[in-house]
Amino acid sequence: MHLGCSWHNERQSTMVDARGTHGLSCRKSADKGAHHQQLNDLVYRTLRRADIPAAKEPARLVRTYGKRPDGLTLIPWREGCCLSWDITIVDTLASLYVTQCASSAGAAAEAAAARKHVKYAGIATTHAFIRVVVESMGPLGHEASEFLTDLGRRLLLITDNDRETSQLFQCISVLSQRYNAVAFRDSFVKEDDDVSG
Repeated sequence: MHLGCSWHNERQSTMVDARGTHGLSCRKSADKGAHHQQLNDLVYRTLRRADIPAAKEPARLVRTYGKRPDGLTLIPWREGCCLSWDITIVDTLASLYVTQCASSAGAAAEAAAARKHVKYAGIATTHAFIRVVVESMGPLGHEASEFLTDLGRRLLLITDNDRETSQLFQCISVLSQRYNAVAFRDSFVKEDDDVSG
């Protein structure tokens, strides 16, 4: 087994260490986009189940840099403002966060949420903007946890199932575990898959 990342070619190979966690933060990982999309779909579908009409990736909501949040409710969420959300998945074990996360659970999520606040500062003046930040090893940002708890309560009013909130958090946990497993597996390539130079 070759210890180079399977998403890089031989010349750009990033070495995978003994922990094998490179796939969680590799920018070339195709699974990062899929994980993000699945989490966004989960939030969108949960809003729809709670009878809250929503749209994914609304155009022209942010006019700078061509960026846009992951979704928008089409009716007011709080204080007469529509909700806009943005999903972020951050690698708990990335060298940038490992020291912070060793002393405080969720530190990577909070740091990523702070960056999102700056990026989407303009939206906060017209919308209830929620940063849904999930760490690869499980912790959620404080704001994400509050939002998902509130969303679970709103869903409870529709379904009368008092387990809606816990099931929502479980779905997020299962998605994270699934994509972590794929990232670990795809970090390694077999010798016969290597490109010979």
